[in-house]
Amino acid sequence: MVDKLVSADWVAQHKDEPGVRLVEVDVDTSAYAEGHVEGAIAWNWTTQLQDAQRRDILTREGVEELLSASGVSNDTHVVLYGDNNNWFAAYALWLLELYGHENVSLMDGGRVKWLADNRPTVTDVPSVAPATYKAQAPNQALRARRDEVIEIARHGGRQLVDVRSPAEFSGEIIAPPGMTETAQRAGHIPGARNIPWARAVNEDGTFKTQDELRALYEGAGIKVNEPVTAYCRIGERSSHTWFVLKYLLGNNDVKNYDGSWTEYGSMIDVPIEK
Repeated sequence: MVDKLVSADWVAQHKDEPGVRLVEVDVDTSAYAEGHVEGAIAWNWTTQLQDAQRRDILTREGVEELLSASGVSNDTHVVLYGDNNNWFAAYALWLLELYGHENVSLMDGGRVKWLADNRPTVTDVPSVAPATYKAQAPNQALRARRDEVIEIARHGGRQLVDVRSPAEFSGEIIAPPGMTETAQRAGHIPGARNIPWARAVNEDGTFKTQDELRALYEGAGIKVNEPVTAYCRIGERSSHTWFVLKYLLGNNDVKNYDGSWTEYGSMIDVPIEK
């Protein structure tokens, strides 16, 4: 299996190799248009990685269509990076793994690190030959659904990490300023520990060391070797934390609640704390 986390140096050395597909993933493609790593294609999180009508993740058929059009076959090594400290790239990695694509990595630090190192960018969009991709049935062990989360909120039994800002967690605000997709109510899921995603990274966007990460989560009361579910507002920041817990701290039972607070905070008759 490939290394799940690769450095910017690794990407610079291997991005042009056959069998490697470099993808920049952002909430939209405006940053990509301004300049991206040579050879990278773009995925728009809003329009390409979600089913807007169902307000859900892509279907199995949708994943097959996206990857085939992106020139990705089942044995392609997909390397993901993006803006916002890899939030949306981490979401894409979680989604690909959900549908059985294990040959996928995250570039440590994303755009922030690449630009901080003064590495070159281009505006040319590469030409991609379509491929044939066959996805597996979704691995539900990687995804938390609302009924499961409500059960945890009412009766416990599984650790919850709320990766949003302290102001969101406390109920002071429902969503960060300027965000349009929000919940009806503010607060957090009972029993959740607030460990903002940003505490897991350095100023250049790269992840902190394993010892630092272990101290961060254990210091907040999370046992890193026991089952845990992460959530945020729309599932992208929690994908970042899911990656940390699963691949940097070695927890084999981590779920991402991608419905997150937008779903939970809009449901009727569920427990909420402030």
